[in-house]
Amino acid sequence: MNFAELIAEVVDGTAVAKGTAEIVVRRLDQTIQAATAGGDKVRIPGFGSFQTKHRAGRLGRNPQTGEAIEIAPSTLLAFKPAKRGASGEESGA
Repeated sequence: MNFAELIAEVVDGTAVAKGTAEIVVRRLDQTIQAATAGGDKVRIPGFGSFQTKHRAGRLGRNPQTGEAIEIAPSTLLAFKPAKRGASGEESGA
């Protein structure tokens, strides 16, 4: 699902205009990015949680030449879906 399809689903499932739905989805994205950049974990019950993960630097290999290369440390945004029970509801936070 791409951004336009997500907006269309929000519009179909609610009584809001397309422009309003787009603003809400973009603001949600901005809020999650800002919170996780500050080190917070964002939990949305029944959906999942977002948090940053840190990868240490490591030694890798160039697959074409076999030469050893240093891979820099990095930070990425990780999403963990909520666990759901047999009834489809979230089981725990």
